[in-house]
Amino acid sequence: MSKDELVLLDFGLSPFCMRVKIALAEKGLQYEGQEEDLFGGKSELLQKSNPIYEKVPVLLHNGKPILESTNIVYYIDETFASPPLLPACSYGRSRARFWADFIDKKVFDAGAAIWRSKGDELELAKKEFIDILKKLEGAMGDKDYLGGDTFGFVDIVLIGLSSWFPAYEKFGGFKIEDECPKIGAWIKRCKGRESVAKTLPDPQQVCELVGMLRKMHGIE
Repeated sequence: MSKDELVLLDFGLSPFCMRVKIALAEKGLQYEGQEEDLFGGKSELLQKSNPIYEKVPVLLHNGKPILESTNIVYYIDETFASPPLLPACSYGRSRARFWADFIDKKVFDAGAAIWRSKGDELELAKKEFIDILKKLEGAMGDKDYLGGDTFGFVDIVLIGLSSWFPAYEKFGGFKIEDECPKIGAWIKRCKGRESVAKTLPDPQQVCELVGMLRKMHGIE
């Protein structure tokens, strides 16, 4: 086995898998992708590699599984030093971990509440989601990126999730760039990076998947 054999158990429209792919691209790392069928039957390798949750992404590094997307991005940065994704100073790293944790706890669930809701509940869900993005705008201050002047760890954690924002806009009836212009500009800035541009899917594909999920949940 080569020194760094990397295999990614993946689902193309998973925003969490996108994080890992962007991090790998930023590091210039080659890997083998294995697409999982999350609706028709998960592979034996996935079940064996992540027996607790049976979720993607899973990164296999020389056969050893690393689990949970933010943890995987952190592992990639720690294992493959250049170029660094986290700040050099301990305070900067602690701040990055705080905001990554905030994003993990808030953004995806708040977005899911939008496409799962109707009526007054939908309006409340939209308000909560926009409030979360405004807090992230506050964290950016006058910087171009969430981690400061350069694209890094916190940006990777959020930009994957942003691939689902068009679906939230469609089913929520709002525009992020109108409500949170700094986040809208940040998304465009991040999409200018090759690692992001080649990873994020066609928004229509995500909208179709979310439409399917709405039907599965009896919303449509």
